[in-house]
Amino acid sequence: MRNRSPILVTASSVLFFLSSQAFNPLAAAPDTSLPSDHRPDNIIELTQIIPEIVLDIRYATAHNFIGRPIPGYLAPKCLLTQEAATALAQVQRRLLDRGYQLKIYDCYRPQHAVDAFVAWAEDLDDQRMKTEFYPNVDKQHLFRDGYIASKSSHSRGSTVDLTIVPKPALPQPPFDVEAQVPCEAPYGERFADNSVDMGTGFDCFSPLSHTLSPAITGQAHDYRLLLKGLMEEEGFKNLDEEWWHFTLRDEPYPETYFDFPIR
Repeated sequence: MRNRSPILVTASSVLFFLSSQAFNPLAAAPDTSLPSDHRPDNIIELTQIIPEIVLDIRYATAHNFIGRPIPGYLAPKCLLTQEAATALAQVQRRLLDRGYQLKIYDCYRPQHAVDAFVAWAEDLDDQRMKTEFYPNVDKQHLFRDGYIASKSSHSRGSTVDLTIVPKPALPQPPFDVEAQVPCEAPYGERFADNSVDMGTGFDCFSPLSHTLSPAITGQAHDYRLLLKGLMEEEGFKNLDEEWWHFTLRDEPYPETYFDFPIR
């Protein structure tokens, strides 16, 4: 190997390097949060794009794996980036042609709601909703198994949890915490969500919730593939472990976790 000429390093060159790095926006890690009251103009209510959308915003109610309304959900609304909402409208249109429609469980999620999930998961004595949502999972393993995490793509504004329902949607009974049935129970036995049969209930902490679980067959398997196929064709990516969870591939805020409340 040929010898290289020695490099002269001077104090002025070091100062120039440090100065250029300080003013180089690519030199520092990107900011991953904004002030809690900052809601960009392009994060809108989904009803502005799809007025007839069916909403079942579980975290604004007590029917969720914690068993009470979640901090930050001050109204049962779906907030999404304009880009995600517009893409979702195309999925809705294509389902309507088949006699179905979308139902939304969750959209934008404030970071302090995610923090509430973490605090709940650390409280091993709180098992109030175990029968329905994690019947065969030890709560102390929720972090290890990936069911709870300190960050969620929902907080970036382009992730949605959803299912398919008939058009018109069937009536749905009120939730009764004293009458919980495991989310893994057969269709017709678990909570009478007005969704088509997706093989499990929403937010079911179970391997059966994996979109391509080999244990889910027949019509439930077909419905999962229908939802996954339409969503992916309109620019979304499915989370393999949750049949209901989709994120816009070209999301406008891939590094930002918002924390403004849903009002």
